[in-house]
Amino acid sequence: MSQSCVPMPVQSTAGTRECDCLAHRFGNAVDHALHERRYPSDMTDAEWAVVRPLLPEPGWMRGRGGQPEAYCHRAMLDAIAYLVDNGIKWRAMPADFPPWDRVYAFFRRWRDHGLVREFHDRLRGQVREKAGRDPRPTAGVIDSQSVKADAVVGADSRGFDGGKLVNGRKRHVVVDTLGLLLGVMVTGADAGDRAAARVLLEQVAAAHHRLALVWADGGYTGSLVEHCLATFALVVAIVKRSDNVKGFVVLPKRWIVERLFAHLMRSRRLARDFERRVTSAEAMIYWSMTALMIRRLARPHRERG
Repeated sequence: MSQSCVPMPVQSTAGTRECDCLAHRFGNAVDHALHERRYPSDMTDAEWAVVRPLLPEPGWMRGRGGQPEAYCHRAMLDAIAYLVDNGIKWRAMPADFPPWDRVYAFFRRWRDHGLVREFHDRLRGQVREKAGRDPRPTAGVIDSQSVKADAVVGADSRGFDGGKLVNGRKRHVVVDTLGLLLGVMVTGADAGDRAAARVLLEQVAAAHHRLALVWADGGYTGSLVEHCLATFALVVAIVKRSDNVKGFVVLPKRWIVERLFAHLMRSRRLARDFERRVTSAEAMIYWSMTALMIRRLARPHRERG
């Protein structure tokens, strides 16, 4: 669901920044409009200034029905960031955030209507522009990661990865050359990489029309290469490890996606899969990457000289 965004000016009084989110300006927000940063995962004022113009406009502001939101958008984003970063249960949400069920309702609405991906993609475009790149990527890297699943994960969406000896789920991702996420699909850990890549690459190619080249490891050889070239006009280049090299070596291009997996594992909610639905598991990955990109955008730009 594509929705527009409405930039608003940032207001402040006597050195304390007052929240200018849509819920406070036009909604029914009754919580305090003045914010104090309490946790490391909370956005700074500089980060909020970056985020605010990129937020999707709520449906109730466009005459699509629904009640105006009663809780601050910034507080909601901080609450989800806290959950992803610290790996807590929904019901263990600290009392200085909105009630946990309201935060979950916000998370669920953004998940089901594709708003988290829309927000994520806007941030990615900004990060690429700041790095001097075209917002529309032309090359990427694909790989997968198997993680253990919690007991709440049903048998219908989990499996056993015989190669990694992991009982759980598998995260299939495509990233650009900066290591930013282009697409993700979560399956049972027993799903084959080539079969999952067919579906994921079709989705990524449809969303990123300029994407022409994707690097992959030896697990993606076979008919996938010919299928992607004939169907999506997408070149899948296999980066193989040399048989003459012993021990750990950094392989060209493949290290880019490994860096993304390392970031995901630093988010405690993603250290293993705790989500009942695969759509929630995918949304958690998008939320983890949004936090990373918000920090990058708020970082002062350094000129190369």
